[in-house]
Amino acid sequence: MIQFKIYLLIPLALLLSAKVLAQHRPKPSVIIIYSDDVGYGDISCYGAGKIQTPNIDKIAEEGIRFTNAHASSSTCTPSRYALLTGKYPWRKKGTGIAAGDTGSIIDETQFTLGDLFQNAGYQTAVIGKWHLGLGGPTGPNWNDSIKPSPNDLGFNYSFIIPATPDRVPCVYVENHHVVNLDLKDPIEVSYQHPIGTDPIGTLHPELLKVKADLQHSGTIINGISRIGYMKGGHQAYWKDDQMSDEITNKALQFISDNKQKSFFLYFAIQDVHVPRLPNGRFRGKSGMGARGDALLELDENTGKILHLLDSLHLSKNTLVIFSSDNGPVLNDGYQDSAKILLNGHDPSGPYKGWKYSKFDAGTRVPMMIRWPGIIKKGEVSQALIGQIDFLASMAHLLHFKLPDNAAPDSKELFKVLSGKSKKGRKSIIEQGLPGLAILKGDWKFIPPSRGAAVLKDKDNLETGNSNVGQLYNLKDDIGETKNLASKYPNKAKELSDLLFQIQEEVK
Repeated sequence: MIQFKIYLLIPLALLLSAKVLAQHRPKPSVIIIYSDDVGYGDISCYGAGKIQTPNIDKIAEEGIRFTNAHASSSTCTPSRYALLTGKYPWRKKGTGIAAGDTGSIIDETQFTLGDLFQNAGYQTAVIGKWHLGLGGPTGPNWNDSIKPSPNDLGFNYSFIIPATPDRVPCVYVENHHVVNLDLKDPIEVSYQHPIGTDPIGTLHPELLKVKADLQHSGTIINGISRIGYMKGGHQAYWKDDQMSDEITNKALQFISDNKQKSFFLYFAIQDVHVPRLPNGRFRGKSGMGARGDALLELDENTGKILHLLDSLHLSKNTLVIFSSDNGPVLNDGYQDSAKILLNGHDPSGPYKGWKYSKFDAGTRVPMMIRWPGIIKKGEVSQALIGQIDFLASMAHLLHFKLPDNAAPDSKELFKVLSGKSKKGRKSIIEQGLPGLAILKGDWKFIPPSRGAAVLKDKDNLETGNSNVGQLYNLKDDIGETKNLASKYPNKAKELSDLLFQIQEEVK
């Protein structure tokens, strides 16, 4: 009888110890690697045959790869706004492509992805491209404490490119201050007219490393003319060919510093946005010019993040997401021969459109997630899902009740993200430049809209704008070549009505 009781106690003890371990197991750390202007067809696990991205592919091989994942917009600022707030960007004025002197687009009262993790006890950081404005309504004072900054929006630490690599000011901001700023050489920024004595691209094209269009012919910094004008801050200038390494090193340091804690890292790496000036060790390596070389740089620095997680034994309890803010673009202001040097590579993959476009490649982006032991290796999901759904889904993971009015457009789809369910969104809205489109099941509808059908200064990039409604069946016509609106008017009306309904749902 005594022997029987001992055997009975052993499994009971094991169950109790397992329960205690589960209670004390740290919450999973989360890293979002958010690349820039990387298309569905730019990653080798999505079919790119002319370039190899083994480190990015590793996330898919050890986790789940999505084939119907969408950014909220085909341009950067609105996609980033949606990712961080769980709110469609077109619901808020001022969420278009932000100038470098724009005030903070996200209100301090707006609940963000950073707030979610911070309130759940995480150490939080944003490192890389911000492009959501800084400072008050009139913009930041670059020579003083910059508030609000990401540190006022849910992030304990920030090291950011204020806008984009092709926009002034060409300085990093760490927490509330410009890095390495000499106050005897104060920064001033203008997007209205030239200022200061530094040369500008329109007057001194002979100083340029890469020829630029008129929009990108402002102040010349590091031999590259930018959008906008600035004076001062010379000691604080970034070095373009060291940018990817610089921000990656900051990300690695943040991970190392917080290896004993649960952390959330929003790593918004700038590759492959223009101007494409990858580090010298990549030049010529892709055989596809600067854009291809920048893809290799992106892949290597993604690998550094994964390798550090392995070396610190953090991989098993870290959820890693890789995606892109919008679709690809070739000619985006600088003559770096991106189109000429494609060598048969198709950045959009099988889809139609580019960055700026309402066609599918504008927002259908690579997305993959790894969480060893939770997500099965080598999974592929065709579920419809958006980056806008991260906030509600992560709240579910953390058992966190979102405040009222937070993340109004974010759907809780953690089972989809983790490969436990194939039932994604019923519909999603895609934003172009300008206008919207709606995707539901196999069908996509683009309402009539004003604006150019092609952008002539960007290699005749097709925008999706038309004076007639467009209806496509993506199952039969993945390239959006056959407008079926006149053949199926009831389906077109159904999607048009649904789009209007969603627009009116949240004020």
